Amino acid sequence: MTLSQLGAFVFVARLGSVKAAARALGVSEPAVSQSLAQLRRHLGDPLVTRSGDRMVLTEGGRRLLGIAAQIVALGAEAVTAVQPGRPARLHVVMDAGLAEYVAGPLLCLFTQRRPMDASSGVAATAELPVLLSSRLADVALGAQVAGEGLASRPVLRCRLIVVGSPRGRRDHWLVGPSGTDPASDTSRLLRLLRVPESHVRVFANQTAAWKAAAEGAGVAPATAHLVASQVRRGDLVPIDTAATPLPAYWYATTLEPPHRSAAADAFLDFLTTPAATQVMRTPDDGIPRSRFRPPVHVSIWS
Repeated sequence: MTLSQLGAFVFVARLGSVKAAARALGVSEPAVSQSLAQLRRHLGDPLVTRSGDRMVLTEGGRRLLGIAAQIVALGAEAVTAVQPGRPARLHVVMDAGLAEYVAGPLLCLFTQRRPMDASSGVAATAELPVLLSSRLADVALGAQVAGEGLASRPVLRCRLIVVGSPRGRRDHWLVGPSGTDPASDTSRLLRLLRVPESHVRVFANQTAAWKAAAEGAGVAPATAHLVASQVRRGDLVPIDTAATPLPAYWYATTLEPPHRSAAADAFLDFLTTPAATQVMRTPDDGIPRSRFRPPVHVSIWS
């Protein structure tokens, strides 16, 4: 029985599918399936069974889940404990839109102030509690996350608007990957406007969705301050709707003390500074070349 096998089981149990577990862990679906199969053979129990489109726990799986989650978390702590001479590590997970625009400048500014091995990754809202509780992430930035042992605090107030070309079509809605996350602000706006799923087109990233909107292919939800430069240039114009501007918040979620890492505490303190607020509001301003550190996007798998 290994940490990889227990980790695969915990993520499948918490997220309800092998596909979701593989995406959250940053590995292939066959890798998760193989680890789960090995653990089943070792313990002599199916642990999870399929019910409709979800995997549900057997009685043995329910008894194992709490223990397995603790072991996975202790495994992550053990790696840190035996490497005291290495720089502290911080792993921040966020939705695709924030990762695209904010992660690089924000972590670069943070590591200037607190020398640290910082990295970022993309995760859906449903994946955040298990990533945090398993110590595979220190901080989740974006939607508010609720869960036992988690603390979520607002770090930035913003507005969601709809943008498009002055003469573009209005019947197609163009979204980035976060538009597929039911808990995202984009999905919340689409529900408020009762946009049919057949009218929504998903692009590989938010930049591509806004580019298509500027070319007249449809309209796109946008965080107002992130799209402000394109609106100022006239590439995009705000489109009035019954639900916009929609107030929204970005939250920072961590484990509650005393389980929160020192790196997470340092990052939470940093997020309250005017400099952090400024870079979250105007990431397009960039940072001096001499201070730039390319962001590293990783998924941790033990």
